[in-house]
Amino acid sequence: MLLGLGLFALYNYKTTSSHAKGSRLLIDSFDNDFRSNLGTQWRGVSDQVMGGISDVSVVRETIDGRKCLRLSGDVRLDNNGGFIQAALDLAPHGKTFDARVYTGIRLSVRGNDEDYSVHLRTPDNVRPWQSYRAQFQTDTAWQTIELPFESFAPYRLQSPLNASRLRRVALVAVGREFRADLAVSEISFYR
Repeated sequence: MLLGLGLFALYNYKTTSSHAKGSRLLIDSFDNDFRSNLGTQWRGVSDQVMGGISDVSVVRETIDGRKCLRLSGDVRLDNNGGFIQAALDLAPHGKTFDARVYTGIRLSVRGNDEDYSVHLRTPDNVRPWQSYRAQFQTDTAWQTIELPFESFAPYRLQSPLNASRLRRVALVAVGREFRADLAVSEISFYR
């Protein structure tokens, strides 16, 4: 019990310390398979959970010397489908993560000249199709993308994004038929 309290205090000190310095909080740099720096696991999800036929592949690779998560697959609109994603809970056991001290999400990405999005979920998202979405375009070269929380629009819900109650982040290919191929070498909260 004492060790647990000590580790909790150390974690809070590091988090508070990094907030005070104005630095970022690294969510993942894909050094540890699919376990994030937050201790949660990435997973691939497709519209097959609701009858669609899109296929998803989420693998860990090294591209141009960078370890990364690679989301790929064919997005299909058949059977009311149309998405694939790599999703990560931001806290274990359905808890939420308070990201109020940050400005948004920063990604190092490489893709196939297609548009992708980052979806955030909070307890306000009570239906599976609800999320807060921000879109970005990829290039075949590595680039850094910053998505401020204010750029995340509510999708099929009214309440605005509350960054103090983040539950999940997802890298998503959605909405049209295309071949998805997105590599992410780093994802973080930034100030």
